[in-house]
Amino acid sequence: MAQQLRPVSRPRLYEVIVEQICAYIDDAGLAPGDRLPAERELAAKLGVSRASVSQALVALEVQGVLAVRHGDGAVLVGRPSEERAVAALREHADRLPDIIEARQALEVKIAALAAARRTDDELAAIESALATMESEIADGDRGVAGDEQFHEALTVAAHSALLAKLMREMAGLIRESRIESLSQRGRPRASLEGHRRIAEAVRRQDPDAAAAAMDDHLKLVSDVDLLRVDENSSDR
Repeated sequence: MAQQLRPVSRPRLYEVIVEQICAYIDDAGLAPGDRLPAERELAAKLGVSRASVSQALVALEVQGVLAVRHGDGAVLVGRPSEERAVAALREHADRLPDIIEARQALEVKIAALAAARRTDDELAAIESALATMESEIADGDRGVAGDEQFHEALTVAAHSALLAKLMREMAGLIRESRIESLSQRGRPRASLEGHRRIAEAVRRQDPDAAAAAMDDHLKLVSDVDLLRVDENSSDR
């Protein structure tokens, strides 16, 4: 019986860039703590846009291969292999919609509970996290630490031991979606505004408004380049 032909998979551009960056790290003998060339230089050498390079660097950051630090650029954390890096990137892309779906199921409820149950001290912690995020963004960072603190403070204010346990168990996966989202152009400021709306509803002790604001925020989180069709994919 004739073997059935199957569609040929076409790697997306950022997958090819990830392969090239991993090969460069290996060829250059870079070690943890070493810096990669600037995005502009990588884009020029690869003949692609800075946006495409940025997306590939984010993919490697999510995997823990790189750390992107304000003022330092991309710093190597661990030595990757080309094959494993691309496989991990595809796994991340496959599970990202599930992560966002789980966040919607948990965090919309957490926001509503926080609005109903928060104490003054817990509200102060939420507002402190907002201030941290705002300061980070003003300094040119993405606000990842402040964002993380905000959601942790909100979870504490919800006073639900089981929801808090589930959030802790998902922390690593949630961090993937957080880094992915806050790396989008213009996203840190938009995310900060979304957090402010959530905090205001919690301040007013309005569960419905808090839930709606969190739902809007997570819809924003789900709008990332990785989940869009890459028109720059090339036949190989």
